Amino acid sequence: MFGKPSSSQSSGFSGSGAVSHVYVRYPPLRCKVSGSRNLFYDDGSKLLLASTSDQVFSWKTAPFDPNVAPSCDSISEGPVLSVRYSLDCQLLAVQRSNHEVQIWNREGEKTFIYKCRSESEHILGFFWTDCPTCDIVFVKTSGLELFSYSSDSKSLTLVETKKTNVSWYIYTHESRLVLLAQGMQNKSFTGYQISSAGIIRLPRFEMVMAKHGANSRPVLSAEDVHIVTVYGRIYCLQFDTVAMLLHSYRFYRDAVIQQGSLPIYSNRIAVSAIDNVLLVHQVDAKVVIMYDLFADSRAPISAPLPLLLRLYPRAASLCSSSTSRNSDALETQILTDTESITYGDGWSFLVPDLICDVTNGLLWKINIDLEAIAASSSEVPFILDFLQRRKLEANKAKQLCLAIARAMILERRPVSVVARALDVLVTSYSQSIKTRSNDKRTKAENTSNSGVSSANIVDDANNRIDASGKSVIDETVSSGLENESIERSFVLTSDSDDNLSAETQKINSLKLDSSSGKIDGGHSLRAESSSAAVHQPLSQSQVLRPGDTPLNAGAFDNLDSQVTSAVISPDDLYSSVFALVEEEMIGDASYLVAIIIEFLRRANLEKLKLHPNIYVLTVQLLARSERHAELGLFVINKILEPSLEVALQLLESGRQNFQTRKLGLDMLRQLSLHHEYVLLLVQDGYYLEALRYARKHKVTTVRPSLFLEAAYSSNDPRQLAAVLRFFCDFIPGFKNTSDHHTFNRVLAEMSTSIVV
Repeated sequence: MFGKPSSSQSSGFSGSGAVSHVYVRYPPLRCKVSGSRNLFYDDGSKLLLASTSDQVFSWKTAPFDPNVAPSCDSISEGPVLSVRYSLDCQLLAVQRSNHEVQIWNREGEKTFIYKCRSESEHILGFFWTDCPTCDIVFVKTSGLELFSYSSDSKSLTLVETKKTNVSWYIYTHESRLVLLAQGMQNKSFTGYQISSAGIIRLPRFEMVMAKHGANSRPVLSAEDVHIVTVYGRIYCLQFDTVAMLLHSYRFYRDAVIQQGSLPIYSNRIAVSAIDNVLLVHQVDAKVVIMYDLFADSRAPISAPLPLLLRLYPRAASLCSSSTSRNSDALETQILTDTESITYGDGWSFLVPDLICDVTNGLLWKINIDLEAIAASSSEVPFILDFLQRRKLEANKAKQLCLAIARAMILERRPVSVVARALDVLVTSYSQSIKTRSNDKRTKAENTSNSGVSSANIVDDANNRIDASGKSVIDETVSSGLENESIERSFVLTSDSDDNLSAETQKINSLKLDSSSGKIDGGHSLRAESSSAAVHQPLSQSQVLRPGDTPLNAGAFDNLDSQVTSAVISPDDLYSSVFALVEEEMIGDASYLVAIIIEFLRRANLEKLKLHPNIYVLTVQLLARSERHAELGLFVINKILEPSLEVALQLLESGRQNFQTRKLGLDMLRQLSLHHEYVLLLVQDGYYLEALRYARKHKVTTVRPSLFLEAAYSSNDPRQLAAVLRFFCDFIPGFKNTSDHHTFNRVLAEMSTSIVV
């Protein structure tokens, strides 16, 4: 059953322009059952359970649907202290007392009973597992008892006993981690991770607790300890009610390390985790504070704001169809008095993202508003970095990032500010590529080692996930700390002032040495990323990377779902940012060129392959502003990557500038695009030079008629005769072709007219 509910109340419907970053949608899942005694949440099977004297009603909570219908199982009459379904939902276990648990087989309706061996022992709870050696774990005051279930004999068999004194325990199926509280103050803990990879015993550790005075000995309660999973890593959060701090602990194979503390402003708190964002509900203050543990900071993402109610799209459309005068009245009609109250007396927060109103039989799902978060922050690089890591609404996060980038450029923010924002997007994309590459390599290694036993996988510190995707604690303290920290430095290459015409002076600093790929002045456009692993003190916040997943519990229930990403590729930046803003900045090409150069610098530092479109756009902008000299330096120094598209754009832009056109021709030759080069020479009237080039480079794909027509258009029979003689000498059988007959006759006519 749920913990002690909060007692504060506040109306929280988001009408009248209320602002919030965290909200729950109306309507909730209504789970009020006549005669129901208790509500339970089974996080293993993702079911909300309501029990009567002889029935158990269950509602699926994932995916969350407020209109889902319940299913029902009949049980014998008696008290119900706890209810859990097995992971395959074939068995139903009901705790009847502190000494007895009754288990039903739903198919054969056979019942068997587990009882404590000693009257001095009490059952604190139980949970089902996917461990290969056991199916159900009973937590008692004397320790753990692990049982396996035999489908043939329809009975339980004791597998293992772990003796230890237990005051209370906490467990989440998402983490597969159980923590056993011990000692006079309940601040000593023994932990076990029981997953498909096996059973791992964590080192014994103690939580930090401040004292009122020298002789005070505060006792830690289960309501003050929470297990959450963010970025695939499991944290234990402990509320120190004396110090008003929320301590976080991270688990390693050989130690448990305190990661830092967050300030608390309420005597009662609750914790949620949505899309890897930690939510700390300050219940008395009636606000929510959000933290991103990935960031190298303990500062909140945004200012504290209340938790509000919002309508589902169907209800929202109902409201929008009415007049603005009647909308608030309609909202009041839709909501009941009990449903319009947030932080009510019966509210119990369920990790990771649910709220159960035990008193009124309601279940709410918590959501975060990415648009509101993005709009409320002035730190653009920080908010872009935050949005890039979002998964639940990846497309929305991606579109927000693109909109922010466009707005910064259209508002003509300082080049250095825009450069830092682009650095975040480019770095995020580069890291995602490296992560996918590492994942493919890991899968290949796992495939080649598919015969390794689960026990060996647990012992191997280099393996993060076993064959079935369950997590293992696979890092030591030293390796974990070394791999957790990452220095993410943004290379700022533009000056802080807004003198955009300074691009001319910066050309030399961008000059590449063709042999080493270095930029004069020590910068490198093709160098490796400057990120490096660094050590940090244990008390500081550890920076998390997506690739580091020693407790990859978040992957347990998402392996079969396709995970999308908010990362933005260089092609996305071109099509959704640069190309769009270019249409609105026709009169200020120099500013956009400065932005693109900063983007090219960062992309080259990350060794990203860019589409020629971005280089073509740069050529267009420079040519439009008649900066042909700078354009030449950009091409000569390989700042603009040579390609057919760039060469053709140089030729197009060079119609009014011979040097620019020559750059395009030279690029075609450098790329060995002989066919295109010959065609352009012919179009420019240099057909004799084109013939010599075609002969030298053995270009046989150009039709002879093109050369003959060009020679004919010169009205010079000597030119036409020279071209005909060339093809007769070097193309076997040319005299028998229709081209030879046609133009030989034309040559004769031209010669006759000259004589006449």
